[in-house]
Amino acid sequence: RHNAFFIGSTLRKEINSGQSDYTPIHVSEIPDLIRSGRKHIDVALIQVTPPDRYGFCSLGINVDIAKPIAQVSYLTIAEINPQMPRTLGNSFIHMQEIDYFIYNDVPLLEFRFKDRDVAEKIAQNIANIIPNEATLHIGNGNLPNLCLKYLMEKKDLGIHTHFITDNIIILIENAVLTSKKKNFHPEKIITSFALGTKKLYDFVDNNPYIEFYPSDYVCNPKNIAKNKRMVSINQALEIDLTGQVNASKKKYNFYSGIGESVNFMRGAALSKGGKPIIVIPSISVDGKKSKIVPHLDEGAGVILTRADVHYVVTEWGVAYLHGKSIRERVLEMICIAHPKFRQSLLDEAKKINYVYSDQLLPCDDDGNICLYPFEYETTFTSRDSKKIKIRPMKTTDETLLKELYYSLNERDRYLRFLQVRKEFSHSKTQNEVNIDYNNIFSIGAFIGDIEKERMIGNATYYVNPSINMAEYSFIVREDYRGKGLGSFLYQHLIIIAKEKGIKGFYGNIHIQNKNTVKIIRKGGYTKITPPEVGGKELFYEVFFDKENSIED
Repeated sequence: RHNAFFIGSTLRKEINSGQSDYTPIHVSEIPDLIRSGRKHIDVALIQVTPPDRYGFCSLGINVDIAKPIAQVSYLTIAEINPQMPRTLGNSFIHMQEIDYFIYNDVPLLEFRFKDRDVAEKIAQNIANIIPNEATLHIGNGNLPNLCLKYLMEKKDLGIHTHFITDNIIILIENAVLTSKKKNFHPEKIITSFALGTKKLYDFVDNNPYIEFYPSDYVCNPKNIAKNKRMVSINQALEIDLTGQVNASKKKYNFYSGIGESVNFMRGAALSKGGKPIIVIPSISVDGKKSKIVPHLDEGAGVILTRADVHYVVTEWGVAYLHGKSIRERVLEMICIAHPKFRQSLLDEAKKINYVYSDQLLPCDDDGNICLYPFEYETTFTSRDSKKIKIRPMKTTDETLLKELYYSLNERDRYLRFLQVRKEFSHSKTQNEVNIDYNNIFSIGAFIGDIEKERMIGNATYYVNPSINMAEYSFIVREDYRGKGLGSFLYQHLIIIAKEKGIKGFYGNIHIQNKNTVKIIRKGGYTKITPPEVGGKELFYEVFFDKENSIED
């Protein structure tokens, strides 16, 4: 009776109909399972290269678990195929270890990953969080492997992965994948097997840059974690709002298996600067079902727990879950779900008390979900050469905005709000982040990577449609003032407002807020009305174009 450690398309039907067995196990543990005798092997069938002059045959494109199986089996039968590439590393077996062999000169089986419409957008989102000099693990599935060809702008990447595909070649040829900065097996690609076309098989033949090792070495979390900036990219079938990942079952039917994904996700989490990433299209191929769900289907197989998941990437963005509360991660997941399912996901989350009962999402006047405008993201370099990310505000920024407000002293809060504000409740603050990007537009200034992001500035305008002008306000954290950030936020929001046909800005400024007055004057044709006798607030109007201006 057939017993599989992993489920592919050729065995899926037989296993789910009960005609074959399946043993769920981490691929790194299979060699020990075999060597210990707990799983007895009578006959090993392997494919190898012709022996060299010393009698060594290479296991070629499939070292994986083939070598440990051949070493402990009662009988080893080898098919010697001259078309098998001679790969290097711990990939050799001596003719004396082979009991019987046959000679068979045949082409190797080839495999190509199918393209997906969402692959490019997902790859772009992944590329934004992959640092230069990262070491990559590319998991099983179309999306992780198709993402490779979209990393052409990166520098000095490395590879430590269970298997390699054709997509590594273009990165190597363009000096993107150099492995020069790897600290574990420097200047080497480390893998267990190759899955691709003849182009890949020819590329690995006698190539000293690529080394093959058994899976217990390559997929050992301790070895994986030795790589600095280890990035593991794995594909899921389904993820619930709290971060539980199903990558192995569709309801009661087994779909794949455990494989190497858990080993690499945990190894990447232990790596210095590492990033475990789950990728998933937000919607099914037929467009009828969300891949992000309130709860996993009955019978689904949880391959990664909530605590294991750090990054989740869809075509709609990146969610960072590690260390987040259930409420926070639910909102993160809803914001990267397909827009047509976001409201229903929020409604379900409210029913099971995952989020506030009054939680909002960005919607227009007709109740349609407003899409996040990626095109307005940019970077500001301060006068002291610090890089600061500028981007539109979104639902998940509520906590960051509160932290910014609470970091202000009483005077700064008064100058910002022109009133005493000591409390910033959810009910009030959420209206500043759940915006329609039209009547209300707000941008934030952020430092730090996504996992430790902090907001250091915010600028917002509120459109008054009766005059086609917008009320403007902004704040910058005290330790980032005097570096040009306030002016940049102002000018960036002016660009956005002009694109949307708004004539200008207006607002009130406390007379002691002289720096803000200086910034406002740089916006265009400005009129400033002094306060009345005894008053403390001046009124300003800024017109972007001369024909709309009023002489100061």
